[in-house]
Amino acid sequence: VTVLIIGSPTDFVILYLSKRALMMSSSSPKGDPGSPSKRSLDASKSRAGRTRRSDLSKGASSQEKLFFMIICAFSFISTTLNVIHTRDVQIQGQDMIRVTGKDKGTSTSNSNKSKRHMHHPALAKHDLPKKREESKKKREELKKKREESKKIKLPSKESSINEKTVDEKITVADDVKDIVKDIAKVNSEVVKMKSSDELAVADIKKEENQKQHSIGGLSCSVYGGPDDESATKEMIYWSDIKSDAEYVSPFKKHNDAKKGSATQYMTFEPDGGGWNNIRMAMETVVVMAHAMGRTLVLPPAQGMYLLRKERGKQNIHFSFADFFHLESISREHDGLDIITTEEFLLREAMTGKMRKKKSGEVSFPPNNRTNWDGEDPVPLKEWLREVTVTPLWKPEECLALFPENAGHETDDDFSSIFDKMNANKGPQSSNKEPVAVTASMEERMSQTIAGRKKLCIYNEEMQEAHILHFMCYHKMKVRLLTHFYAFLFFEDWKQQLWEHRFVRDHLRYIDELQCAAARVVGAVRDIAKKNSDNPNGEFDTMHIRRGDFQYKMTRLEGPELYEKSKDWIPEKTVLYIATDERNKEFFEPFKKHYDVYFLDDFKHLFKGLNTNYYGMLDQLIASRGRTFVGTYYSTFTGYINRMRGYHADQDKLEGHELGKIQSYYFTNSQTAMINFTPLSRPFWAREYPVAWRDIDKGIGEL
Repeated sequence: VTVLIIGSPTDFVILYLSKRALMMSSSSPKGDPGSPSKRSLDASKSRAGRTRRSDLSKGASSQEKLFFMIICAFSFISTTLNVIHTRDVQIQGQDMIRVTGKDKGTSTSNSNKSKRHMHHPALAKHDLPKKREESKKKREELKKKREESKKIKLPSKESSINEKTVDEKITVADDVKDIVKDIAKVNSEVVKMKSSDELAVADIKKEENQKQHSIGGLSCSVYGGPDDESATKEMIYWSDIKSDAEYVSPFKKHNDAKKGSATQYMTFEPDGGGWNNIRMAMETVVVMAHAMGRTLVLPPAQGMYLLRKERGKQNIHFSFADFFHLESISREHDGLDIITTEEFLLREAMTGKMRKKKSGEVSFPPNNRTNWDGEDPVPLKEWLREVTVTPLWKPEECLALFPENAGHETDDDFSSIFDKMNANKGPQSSNKEPVAVTASMEERMSQTIAGRKKLCIYNEEMQEAHILHFMCYHKMKVRLLTHFYAFLFFEDWKQQLWEHRFVRDHLRYIDELQCAAARVVGAVRDIAKKNSDNPNGEFDTMHIRRGDFQYKMTRLEGPELYEKSKDWIPEKTVLYIATDERNKEFFEPFKKHYDVYFLDDFKHLFKGLNTNYYGMLDQLIASRGRTFVGTYYSTFTGYINRMRGYHADQDKLEGHELGKIQSYYFTNSQTAMINFTPLSRPFWAREYPVAWRDIDKGIGEL
């Protein structure tokens, strides 16, 4: 079977002919005529297979049996040498792309980040002679082994079974075992060398993509405008804070200080809901990765719910790097490394560093696949769950707490404080005024507990884990469907605010979308300026969610939606509506009172943009309205309000000290956003002022 699968045609022919020769020389078993009688036809057919298999054992002599075994051994040796030759050719082919062995599995300081590509031949050609010499030595060793194997002498067919023949047979078997071991060793070396090559190429591409981009600014010249001044004025709510980029969490410092410490990783599964549920979970994971000092592994590009429009005409498999400048974030921040799933698997899995939790056996990805982009992610998810530590953190049930310093002696103290606050009910249920962002841990926690009964502490077991994997597993009700600021709590208020600024300043949509939105916002303002009473081009915005939205209390008809919002939107104003409702007749009640526009009216300003980005574009445009009316329970509306909060705080609009913004809801707590409100469950149903209120305190103090 081995010869048939991987051997040459000659090997198979030799083996087949030798067996046929033995069968022909053997006598037929008694009672089994050449052609069965009519009466025993069916019975003979059922015995045919067993008879053929027994011909050799019943009719062949001991010498012929030995000859057959020797031919098998000879064929196997020949096949093995073919495999060695193939690997030899592969090594020669890899000679020009070999990379010197920097251990990707060990932690490196940020000072080495910019040097991680320098060993690749494209950047250091002086390494080639050394690699050629190494490859030459490997080829000479393999050649020597082939020559030794050729010296093996096989006994002739006429030889009898004697002591000498038995010794030779044992020698053949031992030689075959040695050769197989050599093949396994060569295979392992080839995989490691190939992994290094692929990692180096990926690093070079990554560096090239990052050269021209700075996440702190916004330049639209390569995206069709507008000019940088207009784009900056209209869209930028983020800041470029140098000291923030240099901040490293205490857990990363603690791990890096350990002698010989290995890189720690965090992997995760995207949320299974719509885009804004996916985005919320991703924000939470990125903040956790930084707080824990772990290298974040991005899931492979895959299809996402409601982002599969026009399959076959445009890309429908997305990575988070398609929406956010994650490569620039990784490059600019000392405390955060971000890599792809492929790079992670090449570093850790294909080098035998991952083991099953239950058995301790070395485990490799399904089918040894490392590039999962565009593939079904389920097998990879299931495998990761088997080989990693999987915390069962549930944001609706526990508050994730990060101590000020790495260590474990304070875990019991935190739990004691938390239990005491819960026993006393605390002020969280009645406090309608915001607690100072610099207040004590207990005071700040009082507006964050929101009825949760326990803490999820980043304890010793989690700190020591090589890889943490956060699941989205509905059967176990494990899902990070929450806002990062509603779930992650830091003992140090300065670190708490740093994480809030990090999301504001860096986890924002890519420049291409920001620039497209700036063009549309400029066009809407130009329309609004035609009214002599509106020199600044002010306009109002709405988000009306229809589609598959499951919350029926929000699915009102056009006339009722108008009646509920008319007091907040002046008559005859320019009104931009973000919506998934395709029937524009639905909006007739609004058109009778306002000058209504939709994204479709401005398609000429973003030709060629993937239509799966249209929802994000709608959010950016709607965030720039003077007054906004949205849909409660919609995370799409929620993100619009958070960006409005960032803009309001930046522009120091009325009420910004308390986190108030000029936003309303058609139903459910209609005026919630124009007042300060503490966190409450379900957290995902809306955004809260804690995300943007007074978060620029403590800059440079960490």
